[in-house]
Amino acid sequence: MSSTAALRAHLLAAGLAGVVATSREESLRSYRLFAARDPRVLIGLDPERPWGQRELLALMADKCGVSADPGCVSGHDVIDPERTLAALDAFADRLASVAERGGRVLLGTGHPHRLLGFYAELADALSTAGCDVLSPAQGHCVDITTRFGLRTHRLAYVRGVAVVREAGAERAGCATGVHSHSPLPVRAALAVAAEDGGRLPELVIGDHGWVCGAGQLGFEAIGLADSDDPAPFVGEAEGTVSVVVPLDDAVRSAHYEPLTRYVLNRACLSE
Repeated sequence: MSSTAALRAHLLAAGLAGVVATSREESLRSYRLFAARDPRVLIGLDPERPWGQRELLALMADKCGVSADPGCVSGHDVIDPERTLAALDAFADRLASVAERGGRVLLGTGHPHRLLGFYAELADALSTAGCDVLSPAQGHCVDITTRFGLRTHRLAYVRGVAVVREAGAERAGCATGVHSHSPLPVRAALAVAAEDGGRLPELVIGDHGWVCGAGQLGFEAIGLADSDDPAPFVGEAEGTVSVVVPLDDAVRSAHYEPLTRYVLNRACLSE
């Protein structure tokens, strides 16, 4: 069995693609909020043109493989594994390109409990290939609005990957970070990087606000996104984001390991 065929089978078995846990109701709600320009769903993106709900549904059907039928309003989303595989290939090609020139990279995630391992393996491989894995604004305070109100967070780096933690979480034994869609952490990191002798990344790798926030500021950005997060896919359609891989971003962290191996093998970054 080829590596591509094996990975396709894994995507379906692990619920990363095929029928996923993301509900149709949740996705449609996100599309409505995006069409209304709700900043909670824009996550740092400023779309160039208006996107109505029907346009968004058509886009997400094209990019992810969800049902294009507006009459389908319940059940679970479906992500086409072929689209996931094609996007992983494009993702790997961008990694290979930056590795070939030993470029500067910045990695960050708003899903540390699920995706930290995926990004950390990429950071290790890129560093070994001679890339400069940046960690600007370590310990920097960022005020992020949450469902509990405005909370102060600190930017931290775990195995080369930026995450945010609630202030004081280090003392509470937080090993990774908190779930966040905010673009504020990447904006803070890039602002400090610009002040630090202009050591800016050539490529930003991540999800949610990390991809949309960086892309909106003109940085090349690639990452992962679920079918209920239209912003990265709109960014890709408008040319703000380079590559977005459609998949369920909330399965067990171990399920992303085969994706890491596949991407690193294609990018010729495996040891």
